[in-house]
Amino acid sequence: MLFIGVDWAEDHHDVCVMVEDGQVLGKRRVPDSVTGLGELHGLIAEHTGGDEAVVVGIEIDRGLVVYSLLAAGYEVYAINPLAAARYRDRHATSGAKSDPGDAKMLADLVRTDRHNHRPIAGDSDLAEGVKLLARAHQNAIWGRQRQLNALRSALREYYPGTLAAFGTDLASADALAILAIAPTPELGRGLSRSKIAAALRKGGRQRNIERRAEEISMTRPLTIVTPPTARMANRTTDATLMGASLRTVAESTFKGMIKAATAKARQTLATIDPTRLPMAKLGDLAAATPATMSSAMLVPRPPTRAAETVGRTRTEAEIRARAITN
Repeated sequence: MLFIGVDWAEDHHDVCVMVEDGQVLGKRRVPDSVTGLGELHGLIAEHTGGDEAVVVGIEIDRGLVVYSLLAAGYEVYAINPLAAARYRDRHATSGAKSDPGDAKMLADLVRTDRHNHRPIAGDSDLAEGVKLLARAHQNAIWGRQRQLNALRSALREYYPGTLAAFGTDLASADALAILAIAPTPELGRGLSRSKIAAALRKGGRQRNIERRAEEISMTRPLTIVTPPTARMANRTTDATLMGASLRTVAESTFKGMIKAATAKARQTLATIDPTRLPMAKLGDLAAATPATMSSAMLVPRPPTRAAETVGRTRTEAEIRARAITN
């Protein structure tokens, strides 16, 4: 018995051939084409012995590759990608993933755990056609729902009165008919009851037209809407007021800092001993600032022992005593 793992992709497929003891007999990457399918069947034929059973594991249940494998009489298992990922975690903890590695993993999965999965049953042409139509219908419903979600989000920000008039039934013919003639708040404000009734009638409503027009007219969805331009102007005004407030706070803070710096400079000038200043600098004392004062202008610290020994040669006794200490 042969076990085949096929890692499916849009433009190529990785194939791994394995026997019952887990030994890999061959690997190959084939293109997604009729030629590639021929290479796939040729690789299987190289290792099969006539009537030997072939079991295939693949992460898809439809398509040209699956149909060709079923037509060849192979037992094909469509493995859910989530189940395949969990099986991969059983044998590798690094999280590394590759297409040839996934092909080997699928072959190993159907070799040891195929009893936990169901094989794909070959259906008739009519059944395949029904499945194709069902998938197309499902995709259309999902696409419509995505569009409705985007429409609801846009109306919540720009046109919230429409949600008050139609609620969550934005896909109805009535909602689409009204939005077709009044896509903006400005146009919606000018709608009369007769225009609403005409739009409902054109949208396909045949009963209770006047009553429905009365209900929509009573909601007056657009009279409670703030125009986007006015909303933006309000936000701009708020930002301007906030900027002016911050500027006032900054100016008062800077003034306080300047006052503190001036007071500190005066305290520094009070500590200066004029008798130690050079005569040439006495005339500039009035213009002196803390930034231009040098350390020589301030009252010096008491001399240290190190300062007393600068420039003096050590005696032989001092050198000998230092060596003994070290």
